[in-house]
Amino acid sequence: MDTLTWMAIVLGCAAVIDDLRRRAISNWISVTGIAAGLVEHAIRRGIHGLGVAAAGAAIGFSIFLIVYLVGGMGAGDLKLMAAFGGLLGPAGIGTAALLVALIGGLIAGGSLLLNPRKRAIPYAPAIVAGSWLAMWGGR
Repeated sequence: MDTLTWMAIVLGCAAVIDDLRRRAISNWISVTGIAAGLVEHAIRRGIHGLGVAAAGAAIGFSIFLIVYLVGGMGAGDLKLMAAFGGLLGPAGIGTAALLVALIGGLIAGGSLLLNPRKRAIPYAPAIVAGSWLAMWGGR
Protein backbone atom coordinates (compact mmCIF):
# COMPACT_ATOMS: atom_id res chain seq x y z
CA MET A 1 0.00 0.00 0.00
CA ASP A 2 1.14 3.50 -0.75
CA THR A 3 1.28 6.52 1.55
CA LEU A 4 -2.05 8.00 0.45
CA THR A 5 -3.82 4.74 1.22
CA TRP A 6 -2.32 4.61 4.71
CA MET A 7 -3.29 8.23 5.27
CA ALA A 8 -6.87 7.47 4.23
CA ILE A 9 -6.99 4.46 6.55
CA VAL A 10 -5.70 6.41 9.56
CA LEU A 11 -7.93 9.42 8.81
CA GLY A 12 -10.99 7.23 8.41
CA CYS A 13 -10.41 5.19 11.56
CA ALA A 14 -9.79 8.29 13.68
CA ALA A 15 -12.90 10.03 12.32
CA VAL A 16 -15.22 7.04 12.79
CA ILE A 17 -14.00 6.39 16.33
CA ASP A 18 -14.38 10.07 17.24
CA ASP A 19 -17.85 10.34 15.66
CA LEU A 20 -19.15 7.15 17.29
CA ARG A 21 -17.77 8.11 20.71
CA ARG A 22 -18.54 11.82 20.83
CA ARG A 23 -21.01 12.32 17.96
CA ALA A 24 -18.56 14.89 16.59
CA ILE A 25 -15.38 14.89 14.53
CA SER A 26 -12.51 16.90 16.01
CA ASN A 27 -11.02 19.68 13.95
CA TRP A 28 -7.53 18.25 14.42
CA ILE A 29 -8.56 15.12 12.52
CA SER A 30 -9.85 17.02 9.49
CA VAL A 31 -7.07 19.62 9.49
CA THR A 32 -4.44 16.88 9.72
CA GLY A 33 -6.11 15.04 6.83
CA ILE A 34 -6.18 18.15 4.64
CA ALA A 35 -2.54 18.97 5.45
CA ALA A 36 -1.47 15.37 4.80
CA GLY A 37 -3.12 15.40 1.39
CA LEU A 38 -1.56 18.73 0.44
CA VAL A 39 1.92 17.68 1.54
CA GLU A 40 1.80 14.20 -0.02
CA HIS A 41 0.52 15.44 -3.38
CA ALA A 42 3.07 18.27 -3.37
CA ILE A 43 5.88 15.77 -2.71
CA ARG A 44 4.63 13.46 -5.47
CA ARG A 45 3.93 16.03 -8.19
CA GLY A 46 5.17 19.40 -7.03
CA ILE A 47 3.05 22.51 -7.46
CA HIS A 48 0.63 20.67 -9.75
CA GLY A 49 0.05 18.05 -7.05
CA LEU A 50 -0.52 20.77 -4.49
CA GLY A 51 -3.15 22.28 -6.78
CA VAL A 52 -4.85 18.92 -7.26
CA ALA A 53 -5.04 18.36 -3.50
CA ALA A 54 -6.31 21.90 -2.85
CA ALA A 55 -8.96 21.56 -5.57
CA GLY A 56 -10.03 18.19 -4.14
CA ALA A 57 -10.34 19.66 -0.65
CA ALA A 58 -12.37 22.62 -1.94
CA ILE A 59 -14.68 20.35 -3.93
CA GLY A 60 -15.04 17.94 -1.02
CA PHE A 61 -16.08 20.82 1.21
CA SER A 62 -18.42 22.32 -1.39
CA ILE A 63 -20.25 19.13 -2.38
CA PHE A 64 -22.20 18.80 0.87
CA LEU A 65 -22.20 22.50 1.86
CA ILE A 66 -25.90 22.91 1.07
CA VAL A 67 -26.73 19.78 3.08
CA TYR A 68 -24.84 21.29 6.02
CA LEU A 69 -26.51 24.70 5.63
CA VAL A 70 -29.98 23.16 5.85
CA GLY A 71 -28.99 21.13 8.92
CA GLY A 72 -28.61 17.73 7.25
CA MET A 73 -25.07 17.13 8.52
CA GLY A 74 -22.61 18.61 10.96
CA ALA A 75 -19.62 20.82 10.31
CA GLY A 76 -17.27 17.97 11.21
CA ASP A 77 -18.74 15.85 8.42
CA LEU A 78 -18.24 18.70 5.97
CA LYS A 79 -14.60 19.15 7.02
CA LEU A 80 -14.01 15.40 6.83
CA MET A 81 -15.19 15.47 3.20
CA ALA A 82 -12.65 18.24 2.58
CA ALA A 83 -9.92 16.10 4.13
CA PHE A 84 -10.77 13.14 1.91
CA GLY A 85 -10.95 15.54 -1.05
CA GLY A 86 -7.37 16.55 -0.33
CA LEU A 87 -6.33 12.90 -0.43
CA LEU A 88 -8.47 11.79 -3.39
CA GLY A 89 -8.28 14.88 -5.61
CA PRO A 90 -11.16 16.35 -7.64
CA ALA A 91 -12.05 13.24 -9.65
CA GLY A 92 -11.89 10.88 -6.69
CA ILE A 93 -13.93 13.04 -4.33
CA GLY A 94 -16.75 13.28 -6.88
CA THR A 95 -17.03 9.51 -7.00
CA ALA A 96 -16.70 9.35 -3.22
CA ALA A 97 -19.55 11.85 -2.76
CA LEU A 98 -21.92 9.68 -4.78
CA LEU A 99 -20.94 6.61 -2.78
CA VAL A 100 -21.17 8.54 0.51
CA ALA A 101 -24.72 9.68 -0.32
CA LEU A 102 -25.76 6.13 -1.24
CA ILE A 103 -24.16 4.52 1.83
CA GLY A 104 -25.42 7.29 4.13
CA GLY A 105 -28.95 6.84 2.79
CA LEU A 106 -28.79 3.10 3.41
CA ILE A 107 -27.49 3.60 6.95
CA ALA A 108 -30.14 6.24 7.68
CA GLY A 109 -32.92 4.04 6.27
CA GLY A 110 -31.74 1.07 8.32
CA SER A 111 -31.53 3.24 11.41
CA LEU A 112 -35.11 4.46 10.91
CA LEU A 113 -36.35 0.91 10.49
CA LEU A 114 -34.67 -0.16 13.72
CA ASN A 115 -35.58 2.97 15.67
CA PRO A 116 -38.23 5.22 14.06
CA ARG A 117 -37.67 7.94 16.70
CA LYS A 118 -33.99 8.34 15.86
CA ARG A 119 -33.49 11.47 13.76
CA ALA A 120 -29.70 11.68 13.41
CA ILE A 121 -26.91 9.23 12.68
CA PRO A 122 -23.15 9.57 12.94
CA TYR A 123 -22.23 10.21 9.30
CA ALA A 124 -18.46 9.58 9.46
CA PRO A 125 -18.88 5.85 8.77
CA ALA A 126 -20.66 6.64 5.50
CA ILE A 127 -18.08 9.26 4.52
CA VAL A 128 -15.21 6.91 5.27
CA ALA A 129 -16.75 3.89 3.51
CA GLY A 130 -17.60 5.91 0.40
CA SER A 131 -14.17 7.54 0.29
CA TRP A 132 -12.32 4.26 0.79
CA LEU A 133 -14.36 2.59 -1.94
CA ALA A 134 -13.67 5.49 -4.32
CA MET A 135 -9.96 5.39 -3.50
CA TRP A 136 -9.55 1.65 -3.95
CA GLY A 137 -11.91 1.46 -6.93
CA GLY A 138 -9.99 4.20 -8.74
CA ARG A 139 -6.66 2.38 -8.59
